[in-house]
Amino acid sequence: MLALHGLVSDTTAAVVHRRTTNPLAELPAHHPATAKRCIFIYLPGGPSQIDLFDPKPEVSRRHGQPLPFQMPTLVRTRTNNLHGTPFSFRKHGQSGISVSELLPNLAGCVDDICVIRSMVADNINHGGAALQMHTGEQAFSRPSVGSWATYGLGSQNENLPGFVVISPKPTFQSGPLFSSSFLPAAYQGTLIRDLNNPIADLKSKPHSQRRQRAQIAALRRLHELRRDRLGHVAALDARIASFELAYRMQVEAPEAFEIERESAHTLEQYGIGTPETEPIGKQLLLARRLAERGVRFIQVFDSSRGNNAWDHHNQISSKLPVNCRQTDLPIAGFLQDLKRRGLLEETLVVWGGEFGRTPTAEGADGREHHPFGFTMWLAGGGIKGGHVHGSTDDFGWHAVRNKVHIHDLHATILHTLGLNHETLTFRYGGRDYRLTDVFGRVVQEILA
Repeated sequence: MLALHGLVSDTTAAVVHRRTTNPLAELPAHHPATAKRCIFIYLPGGPSQIDLFDPKPEVSRRHGQPLPFQMPTLVRTRTNNLHGTPFSFRKHGQSGISVSELLPNLAGCVDDICVIRSMVADNINHGGAALQMHTGEQAFSRPSVGSWATYGLGSQNENLPGFVVISPKPTFQSGPLFSSSFLPAAYQGTLIRDLNNPIADLKSKPHSQRRQRAQIAALRRLHELRRDRLGHVAALDARIASFELAYRMQVEAPEAFEIERESAHTLEQYGIGTPETEPIGKQLLLARRLAERGVRFIQVFDSSRGNNAWDHHNQISSKLPVNCRQTDLPIAGFLQDLKRRGLLEETLVVWGGEFGRTPTAEGADGREHHPFGFTMWLAGGGIKGGHVHGSTDDFGWHAVRNKVHIHDLHATILHTLGLNHETLTFRYGGRDYRLTDVFGRVVQEILA
């Protein structure tokens, strides 16, 4: 109708029609994409950059001494004694990127990784920081980055969800982190908790496929009759679409979730069969299987140690090595598997938490929340491998060179997928919303 009145182009009208008739229909990108999909490995709680990817010799030299400048007012702890890392760093790969001894397997992949040491966020508490990392907004309900990506591009496989979240255990804030908010419900993340029974009733077939198809057709006809009489109802459209997707998933999804089909070598590569590494290994292997079957955005929550697994306020010298032993081999195996299958070059992999940890001590052996300068890394999907972007100061407190705000990260993720973060909008409550609000720039320097 809008196209008939000359308010939108024929191309836009076609996209609107496809979204209305099939929310997961594949849509054209805004520009040529370098990634077909994104897999975000999220470490809730905030991994310590100063112990993993951002070595600070000056902090080790001044261990136990006060921070030699005034901390920002946005802090949660009164202690300001520097706390040097107890772990050693070594340069790896042809790129010579420094990586902690805690990540020996991932260190072997550094030439495929872009380490961003200059990430900054705006919130020092888990709730607001996690929301911002996933939705761009610290306080209010907004669509998640996975929802925006699926809204903009649809799915490459209409028989599977476009956005999947793999999180066997609840994590802090959970639901709002993968909500579609005011976007149509079809773009909300499909949550997988039980890897043995990933989606309830997926294998339940009390009737023949022919009879199920007839039931779905009858529901759609009843919906059309109601719509003709009462007008368009978005929630009902989404409900019908979910029934049809569920029917299609019964055909294709069970096979996608059967990780036991993989070879013994692949299972070992992901650490499956070893109690310490198996939980995250299974999540990552499932992510790879979903990615190669066309799921657009996959989020893997490292919940192997429960809520906020990387939130080390105390005993970091003993707890952080446990987290690393659980995740290092599976994540490295995951990257190597993607590369071997030719999937890494078309898959954007993102690793990180909602913020980092302070270079100062909390108590005797802990680190506080730190959004002022922390580390994330990206790989594949058109990202420059073997590259370090940005830096923090000598004390690891402030990002001082080539800062990358979360809005910039989101803009870059969308860019690799072929989406312009400034034009991917949705009108709600009388204004146009976007993932990056009125901020964000594509970090061109990290693109290959």
